[in-house]
Amino acid sequence: MARLRGRSQRGTRCRMSVPHGHWKTTTFIGGLRLSGMTAPMMLDGPMTGEWFAAYTRKVLVPTLSPGDIVILDNLPAHKGAVAREAVEAVGARLLFLPPYSPDFNPIENIFAKMKAWIRRVAPRTLDADFSHLRQFRVIL
Repeated sequence: MARLRGRSQRGTRCRMSVPHGHWKTTTFIGGLRLSGMTAPMMLDGPMTGEWFAAYTRKVLVPTLSPGDIVILDNLPAHKGAVAREAVEAVGARLLFLPPYSPDFNPIENIFAKMKAWIRRVAPRTLDADFSHLRQFRVIL
């Protein structure tokens, strides 16, 4: 991720090197508890129903306890039956936020801070992204 703004001396352009070419999507997914982030995962590509089902089964479900509530936004990938069954098998519940309601989703605030932090350190590879996210998790 590259910075969106910069500073330079008056009368000169702000210049910085940014890789050009085809942009790739990097997806970060995780959970938020009162104690902090849980079940983080970074994906090199967009979130699909298959990826979300795999994330739910292998990363999220081991961190859940009976009675936990998993709150999701209305991304179509979140609505698969496999993910629902995996969460409910542990004794947890799935709840969906109303459409267009990022104000009810506190993890969006953390993701915004995380993106700003990543832009500031400007990693150029997925491995560098992930190592910086580990540091961010410690700061949180």
